[in-house]
Amino acid sequence: MKLWAISDLHVAHPLNRDAVLSLPAHPDDWLLLAGDLGETLEHLGFVIETLRPRFRQLVWVPGNHELWSLPQEAGGGGLRGEAKYRALVQLCREHGVLTPEDPYPLFVPDGGVPHLIAPLFVLYDYSFCPPGMDPDAARAWAREAGIECADEHLLHPDPYPSREAWCAARCALTETRLDAALAGHPGPTVLVNHFPLLAELARLPLLPRFSPWCGSRRTRDWHRRFRAAVVVSGHLHIRHQRFIDGVRFEEVSLGYPRQWLRHPGAQAALRQILPAPAERTHAMGANQ
Repeated sequence: MKLWAISDLHVAHPLNRDAVLSLPAHPDDWLLLAGDLGETLEHLGFVIETLRPRFRQLVWVPGNHELWSLPQEAGGGGLRGEAKYRALVQLCREHGVLTPEDPYPLFVPDGGVPHLIAPLFVLYDYSFCPPGMDPDAARAWAREAGIECADEHLLHPDPYPSREAWCAARCALTETRLDAALAGHPGPTVLVNHFPLLAELARLPLLPRFSPWCGSRRTRDWHRRFRAAVVVSGHLHIRHQRFIDGVRFEEVSLGYPRQWLRHPGAQAALRQILPAPAERTHAMGANQ
């Protein structure tokens, strides 16, 4: 049994929908869906309904795009913040897809030891920026370079007063859950989050000041503290493998059509997480 991962399918784009339809079946394996599958409940439903029959188990975490509030969204229009997230979780549960709100499952790869799979939802808090900046200063620093994430207009934190407050609450909740889960599991983990857990991974050559929307320094020691063998993320649209502190970090984005059409295709975007594959270098620099 193998564990695969992919993220940033962005199925609002017709070519990306076709790419999802082309993904091969792995009926004995699990698939991690690491966020930004689309912007609406319909988008998430399309991905689940397409891929659920092709894998033994799907595991989903939200990206920032899933949390957008779009007035035109059928069935989800008007949902904001936590309410939108809960609607996405409910949709997953209706199809047997695991989420950050479910008990962390054990996965036993071919010839390997059990790994605890921990799907996370911890957002960002603008702390991936030069030292000493608060969120307002970080946003202003990005705007100096003409950069502002669409989240500022579409990702609402309700009922929290800010996105950084929502992030703080999610980090605290997740730390408590991980501590409790690891107390009963002596082995390794696979941490799955849409946003990178480390600031040094949030490097976008063409958009260097986009980093405030890429994660939180609250998670900087989680790969060590929570015994990660692998950390899976997306968001950057730059697929790569790196080793930090002996832990393998996998960025598993597909990205927008202009970013992946130059490369071998969507099927190559499926990343084998377990058993550990041969060491990779930067397989695709989608933002480059």
